[in-house]
Amino acid sequence: MDKTITYYSKHAESLREQYDSLTFEQVHGHWLAELPSEGMVLDVGAGSGRDARHLAAKGLNVVAVEPADGLREQAQRYHAGPPIHWLDDSLPELSRVHKLQTKFDLILLSAVWMHIPKSQRQRSFRKLSSLLKPNGKMVVSLRHGASTDERTMHSVSADELAQLAQNYGLSYQLLTSPDDQLQRPEVHWETVLLRLPDDGTGAFPLIRNIVVNDAKASTYKVGLLRTLLRIAEGHPGAVLEQTEHQVSLPMGLVALYWLKLYKPLLDHYDIQQSTSPTGLGFVKANGWDKIRSINSNDFYIGACYLDTTTAQDIYRTLKDIASVIKNMPARYITLPGTKNEVFHVELERTQKPSGPLVLDHSFLTSLGRFYVPRDIWDALARFSIWIEPALVNEWSQLMASYQSNQTRFSATDYLQALSWEHPERTTSRVRKRVEQVLQSDSVQCCWSGRAIQRSDYAIDHAFPFARWPNNDLWNLLPTKPTINSAKSDKLPSTQTLRHAKELILHWWRQGWGEAQQDEFFTQANFALPNLSPKNRNFDDVFEAFALQRDRIKHLQQLQDWQNNT
Repeated sequence: MDKTITYYSKHAESLREQYDSLTFEQVHGHWLAELPSEGMVLDVGAGSGRDARHLAAKGLNVVAVEPADGLREQAQRYHAGPPIHWLDDSLPELSRVHKLQTKFDLILLSAVWMHIPKSQRQRSFRKLSSLLKPNGKMVVSLRHGASTDERTMHSVSADELAQLAQNYGLSYQLLTSPDDQLQRPEVHWETVLLRLPDDGTGAFPLIRNIVVNDAKASTYKVGLLRTLLRIAEGHPGAVLEQTEHQVSLPMGLVALYWLKLYKPLLDHYDIQQSTSPTGLGFVKANGWDKIRSINSNDFYIGACYLDTTTAQDIYRTLKDIASVIKNMPARYITLPGTKNEVFHVELERTQKPSGPLVLDHSFLTSLGRFYVPRDIWDALARFSIWIEPALVNEWSQLMASYQSNQTRFSATDYLQALSWEHPERTTSRVRKRVEQVLQSDSVQCCWSGRAIQRSDYAIDHAFPFARWPNNDLWNLLPTKPTINSAKSDKLPSTQTLRHAKELILHWWRQGWGEAQQDEFFTQANFALPNLSPKNRNFDDVFEAFALQRDRIKHLQQLQDWQNNT
């Protein structure tokens, strides 16, 4: 990089003439519609100042970064036009830019990314993304073609930026780029537009700040945020009370999802989760250690544990988790620059069960309440598709930084351990139920009405698991394999769902009308909107099911599946 900067300084005058021979519109005309009408702009690798001067003339406040002294001095000789704030700074640190304590509406990297070594790109991207305002945009032009002089130019790809965008919670768009304006046949360009989403409340950037920038001695903060995201996305019916300013959740449900997230990390992989030599506060001999043999997929809403000893072990574990959440991540997740806690926890005094334990509404609410600001709750639900990859990426990096993990685990191990459940395990439960029903009755495909054959059927996630991870009984429907394959990860259209109503209702009553009715309704009432905890009406579940379809469609813009059989 130093050799490249030296080249730019040494040939500053000729390069300035080359750059200034083109106008801003000639080089960037394909994304002019994305220019903000006002605000702050950061031009990284500003070169001759051509782009910075154009942006300043548009009424934007421009900070121009150029590490090559010769080029920067050439650019600063222009005195006409609005002032530009010039800085001697460079990627990946951008230390002088960060000292400004400023967020930007637009960050421009024109012909810069190919100078950043691959080993420095993730850190560079992280620094840049942290400088964006809510709804701020970053435009990166990618130069393809070998260098014909002393400058070092590394290979670049739009796919790499797409992955980085996903990891750090930005939206991604590849724009159509013009031909090389200097008529060099060996050079071609791509332009990537990245954006920090915003719901108008600032909640999404606050969540991102906690994920990407907050100091962390353990994985607790990202663990709590991912717990809340899974509930916000998958369990709108879990909200106990909502006001204009906050929603309250059953503390037991928050503890349950925390348990499901940490169980494989600690029991199956034994991956270190903090820098503390004393271990994790919720892992205790008379609680967590007693339930290590139970798989994480065996903890779910509506589950019933008949053995009193097991019930008491699970109860103590959830109580320990609730206490740690209150005293650790909830206490230390604060608004930037303040000691004001973002979340609030109220724990209740309870007695250990003297018999079976059911993870139902009554028990999960008995442990207390967890309060989430309304705008954060809405952002977790609305932007889950961008937030979860950022959470997983940060969690994975934290684990990789802990010394005991460094020689034992690969990046693949971390990502596999952080995957959310394994749907095959739960579909096997439904398969077993289908087999039981087939012994005395016929079972129909819930999408076509055709008879299911014992050796030829599939279990379909009505709402695709890949995009809306939910293994509840109401979401798992027997179907023909060809239909399941055609549906894939698509969302049933409104017309398809309404057409299949009686088939779905028939299966629900047939499969879950007796044996697991309590589990079915407990899961549905937590997961689907506008159902009371005491609901026991299959028709009401279907109406909430249809409403949730529309909600998922609105939030995730999934492709519709139209059943034509």
